[in-house]
Amino acid sequence: MRVFGKNVFNELKSNTKQIKKVYLSPSFKDKDILDFIRENNISYVTVDRKKFDSLAQGNTQGIILEVNEYEYKDLKEMDLSLKKVVVLDHLEDPHNFGAIIRTCEASGVKAIIIPKDRSVNVNSTVMKTSTGALEYVDIYEVANLKNALEYLKKNGYFVYGAEADGKLYDTVSYSEKMVLVVGSEGHGLSRIVRDACDEIISIPMYGHVNSLNASVSFGVLIYGIKN
Repeated sequence: MRVFGKNVFNELKSNTKQIKKVYLSPSFKDKDILDFIRENNISYVTVDRKKFDSLAQGNTQGIILEVNEYEYKDLKEMDLSLKKVVVLDHLEDPHNFGAIIRTCEASGVKAIIIPKDRSVNVNSTVMKTSTGALEYVDIYEVANLKNALEYLKKNGYFVYGAEADGKLYDTVSYSEKMVLVVGSEGHGLSRIVRDACDEIISIPMYGHVNSLNASVSFGVLIYGIKN
């Protein structure tokens, strides 16, 4: 997997083993990064501009990293004493996913569950958007979201699904151990996942639009929920 940018490098350098190779443009002059690469014996190469531009699209800031593919966690290994768990029901946009990971890290949420199929995965865009938060938030990939929710419920969690027709989120009394489920950008919660939720909650809408971006909605809820 290829990721790029100075901020991404600085976030990943705490674990140099995951950096397989660094590609630098001829104009790259950041002394701190160059010194770190050399001092830590990270494999790197400076390539001509045409070759460099073919390796990745976007604002690379002159540095591209070849990193190991993300290793998902097994749900059975989750710490069941966690107070909040997030489930993403077939989210599609990697920018939303990255933003949600970053918000999870900032708000103290340590676990996100995603389905294996028909869902965004941890790719280079997610890694860049999350800006290092993946180092502190575990992503669990499961074959069946309904089964995952049932497993969590058997272990003391109460499941709240975010949808437009639920109870206003700030009027609900929340369980000490809770799961927050966020649906996909275009379709919301799938029927099977919605049916597995214990309660549906909503954000009040006072304007002319009737929905918010998935990552914005998530941010409102994760900080607004008091339990």
